[in-house]
Amino acid sequence: MAYKLLLADDEKETVELLQKRLIKEGYEVTVAFDGEEALAKIKESNPDVVLLDLDMPKRNGYEVLKEIREKFKDKWRPVIIFTGKGGIEALEKCYNMEADHYLTKPCNMEAILQAIRTMISLIPARAKV
Repeated sequence: MAYKLLLADDEKETVELLQKRLIKEGYEVTVAFDGEEALAKIKESNPDVVLLDLDMPKRNGYEVLKEIREKFKDKWRPVIIFTGKGGIEALEKCYNMEADHYLTKPCNMEAILQAIRTMISLIPARAKV
Protein backbone atom coordinates (compact mmCIF):
# COMPACT_ATOMS: atom_id res chain seq x y z
CA MET A 1 0.00 0.00 0.00
CA ALA A 2 1.39 3.37 -1.00
CA TYR A 3 1.03 6.10 1.58
CA LYS A 4 -0.78 9.19 0.37
CA LEU A 5 0.82 12.59 0.73
CA LEU A 6 -0.57 16.05 0.15
CA LEU A 7 2.04 18.59 -0.90
CA ALA A 8 0.71 22.15 -0.51
CA ASP A 9 3.03 24.91 -1.74
CA ASP A 10 2.59 27.80 -4.17
CA GLU A 11 6.11 27.44 -5.61
CA LYS A 12 5.48 25.35 -8.73
CA GLU A 13 9.14 24.40 -9.26
CA THR A 14 9.45 23.18 -5.69
CA VAL A 15 6.24 21.18 -6.02
CA GLU A 16 7.30 19.57 -9.30
CA LEU A 17 10.73 18.62 -7.94
CA LEU A 18 9.33 17.17 -4.71
CA GLN A 19 6.43 15.42 -6.41
CA LYS A 20 8.73 13.60 -8.84
CA ARG A 21 11.04 12.43 -6.06
CA LEU A 22 8.21 11.39 -3.72
CA ILE A 23 6.53 9.38 -6.49
CA LYS A 24 9.89 7.74 -7.21
CA GLU A 25 10.05 6.81 -3.51
CA GLY A 26 6.69 5.03 -3.85
CA TYR A 27 4.31 7.61 -2.41
CA GLU A 28 0.99 8.63 -3.93
CA VAL A 29 1.22 12.43 -4.17
CA THR A 30 -1.56 14.99 -4.50
CA VAL A 31 -0.60 18.64 -4.90
CA ALA A 32 -2.24 21.95 -4.02
CA PHE A 33 -1.01 25.43 -4.86
CA ASP A 34 -3.03 27.46 -2.36
CA GLY A 35 -4.71 27.01 0.99
CA GLU A 36 -8.25 26.59 -0.32
CA GLU A 37 -7.12 23.91 -2.75
CA ALA A 38 -5.19 22.16 0.05
CA LEU A 39 -8.31 21.87 2.20
CA ALA A 40 -10.37 20.62 -0.74
CA LYS A 41 -7.71 18.01 -1.58
CA ILE A 42 -7.67 16.77 2.02
CA LYS A 43 -11.41 16.09 1.73
CA GLU A 44 -10.95 14.39 -1.65
CA SER A 45 -7.81 12.32 -1.18
CA ASN A 46 -7.67 11.75 2.60
CA PRO A 47 -3.84 11.93 2.75
CA ASP A 48 -1.80 10.14 5.39
CA VAL A 49 0.69 13.01 5.70
CA VAL A 50 0.48 16.71 4.75
CA LEU A 51 3.51 18.78 3.74
CA LEU A 52 2.40 22.38 4.17
CA ASP A 53 3.97 25.69 3.21
CA LEU A 54 3.03 28.70 5.36
CA ASP A 55 3.05 31.39 2.66
CA MET A 56 0.33 30.51 0.18
CA PRO A 57 -2.44 32.48 -1.51
CA LYS A 58 -6.13 32.34 -0.58
CA ARG A 59 -5.48 30.80 2.86
CA ASN A 60 -2.07 30.66 4.46
CA GLY A 61 -0.55 27.60 6.07
CA TYR A 62 -1.54 28.67 9.58
CA GLU A 63 -5.19 28.83 8.54
CA VAL A 64 -4.94 25.46 6.81
CA LEU A 65 -3.27 23.86 9.82
CA LYS A 66 -5.95 25.27 12.14
CA GLU A 67 -8.73 23.87 9.96
CA ILE A 68 -7.04 20.48 9.65
CA ARG A 69 -6.88 20.20 13.44
CA GLU A 70 -10.47 21.43 13.93
CA LYS A 71 -12.34 19.73 11.09
CA PHE A 72 -10.46 16.59 10.12
CA LYS A 73 -10.55 14.53 13.28
CA ASP A 74 -11.37 11.25 11.50
CA LYS A 75 -7.74 10.15 11.94
CA TRP A 76 -4.40 11.52 13.07
CA ARG A 77 -3.00 13.31 10.07
CA PRO A 78 0.62 14.39 10.58
CA VAL A 79 1.39 17.86 9.27
CA ILE A 80 4.95 18.72 8.32
CA ILE A 81 5.48 22.45 7.91
CA PHE A 82 7.82 23.06 4.98
CA THR A 83 8.51 26.77 4.71
CA GLY A 84 10.94 29.59 4.09
CA LYS A 85 9.91 31.23 7.38
CA GLY A 86 12.79 30.47 9.68
CA GLY A 87 12.11 32.57 12.76
CA ILE A 88 11.47 31.19 16.21
CA GLU A 89 8.04 32.88 16.27
CA ALA A 90 6.83 30.89 13.26
CA LEU A 91 8.26 27.67 14.69
CA GLU A 92 6.59 28.19 18.08
CA LYS A 93 3.29 29.19 16.51
CA CYS A 94 3.22 26.05 14.36
CA TYR A 95 4.01 23.72 17.25
CA ASN A 96 1.43 25.50 19.42
CA MET A 97 -1.08 24.83 16.63
CA GLU A 98 -0.16 21.12 16.73
CA ALA A 99 2.15 20.86 13.74
CA ASP A 100 4.06 17.60 13.93
CA HIS A 101 7.35 18.63 12.33
CA TYR A 102 8.95 21.81 10.98
CA LEU A 103 11.44 22.07 8.11
CA THR A 104 12.95 25.31 6.81
CA LYS A 105 13.60 25.82 3.09
CA PRO A 106 15.95 25.29 1.45
CA CYS A 107 15.99 21.79 2.75
CA ASN A 108 17.89 18.66 1.85
CA MET A 109 15.69 16.00 0.20
CA GLU A 110 16.89 13.38 2.68
CA ALA A 111 15.63 15.51 5.58
CA ILE A 112 12.22 15.73 3.91
CA LEU A 113 12.09 11.98 3.29
CA GLN A 114 13.21 11.24 6.85
CA ALA A 115 10.49 13.52 8.25
CA ILE A 116 7.86 11.75 6.15
CA ARG A 117 9.13 8.30 7.17
CA THR A 118 9.11 9.30 10.84
CA MET A 119 5.55 10.57 10.66
CA ILE A 120 4.40 7.42 8.84
CA SER A 121 6.12 5.22 11.43
CA LEU A 122 4.04 6.91 14.15
CA ILE A 123 0.67 6.36 12.45
CA PRO A 124 0.04 2.88 13.95
CA ALA A 125 0.83 4.08 17.46
CA ARG A 126 -1.38 7.15 17.11
CA ALA A 127 -4.25 5.04 15.79
CA LYS A 128 -4.34 3.19 19.12
CA VAL A 129 -4.72 6.40 21.15
